[in-house]
Amino acid sequence: MRLKVLVLTNLFPSPWDPLRSPFNRQQFERLGREHEVDVLTAVDFRERFGRKPTAFRANNVNTDHFVFFYPPVIGRSMHAAFWLISLLSQKLRRLRRAQYDCMLLSWAYPDAAAASWVARHLGIPYVVKVHGTDLNVKATQPLLRPQIRHALRGAQGVVAVSQALADKVVELGVDPSRVHVIYNGVEPNLFHPGSLSEARAKLSLPQDERIILYVGNLKDTKGCLDLLEAFPRVLLTHPDANLLFIGAGPSREALLQRAAALGCQNRVRLVGAIEHFALGDWFRAADLLCLPSHNEGVPNVVLEAMACGTPVVATRVGGIPEVLPEHAGVLVDAHDRIGLEGALVDALGRSWDGGQIAAHAGRFRWDENIQRLGGILEAAAMSRTGQVKYLAP
Repeated sequence: MRLKVLVLTNLFPSPWDPLRSPFNRQQFERLGREHEVDVLTAVDFRERFGRKPTAFRANNVNTDHFVFFYPPVIGRSMHAAFWLISLLSQKLRRLRRAQYDCMLLSWAYPDAAAASWVARHLGIPYVVKVHGTDLNVKATQPLLRPQIRHALRGAQGVVAVSQALADKVVELGVDPSRVHVIYNGVEPNLFHPGSLSEARAKLSLPQDERIILYVGNLKDTKGCLDLLEAFPRVLLTHPDANLLFIGAGPSREALLQRAAALGCQNRVRLVGAIEHFALGDWFRAADLLCLPSHNEGVPNVVLEAMACGTPVVATRVGGIPEVLPEHAGVLVDAHDRIGLEGALVDALGRSWDGGQIAAHAGRFRWDENIQRLGGILEAAAMSRTGQVKYLAP
């Protein structure tokens, strides 16, 4: 059954942020091989008018965007309303004419809270995909929780990227039979074991020193500052250690300033953002990946590092404990910098079986992910009773 699917989300690349959310890009491009998929991306007005666009093209999907206007700083509880007004004022005619079989709303707030209203208004069944912060943080806020609950309860299905998130969906009153755990996949052509020395030579990294790698947004909630604070203790035991940050974000300057204050700036390097297809060599070049996030769903960088045979030190949050076994890394509590220091020292001193780590990561496959997601969307499309007429333009 080939469907016509509309994806509404802020989590997809655009000309103003071409590196955004590679996990969704991989998933939706693969879904587009099986179904007709339109991705309509909400672009923050500050990005749209504050950045220069670059060339961007996705495969197997039709892409478009609308500009999300909202009052910054204040009025977060009204963001879904502003998201909805932005969407309808720019794309209502298209939505009425397109005759979609179903919608996939990726991110609970404000995206799903707003777009679920459109789906109901047009008589289109919809599925919501939740990722992490949208439930771990936003659904705990009194003014946002009812909006998220309403969107999830009205969905024909809710896809969670971890069991921990699925449990939170059920806590919001969604029928467990409509909640599905689908872990993201890993692209084996990009992320696979290989020679550490060859990867370091390719990246011009030192061959005989330790490398701790961080990959993600540079913001406080990702734990990048916690990692930097733990690093001097690592240097006491492993003075040849290097700490590399890959990514961009608001904490960049704070990281540079704090590294200087700690006296380890010569051992800390901020690489910047890297194209997703190029990350494999960085994982293969590292002794370990560290992601000390304060909250998460299941970060794909953990899966991708393991697929390269690289051990991981990460926090015991979200779905990370579900995918990171003892033979593949070390778990610590969020915000526990002393525990993080010990975990990093321990991980650098251990002998890891890269083949065993990579074999474990092999269970996270995109083909299975797409098969299950496609089945959920098909069931949603078939749930329509009678033939609902779409609104005339």
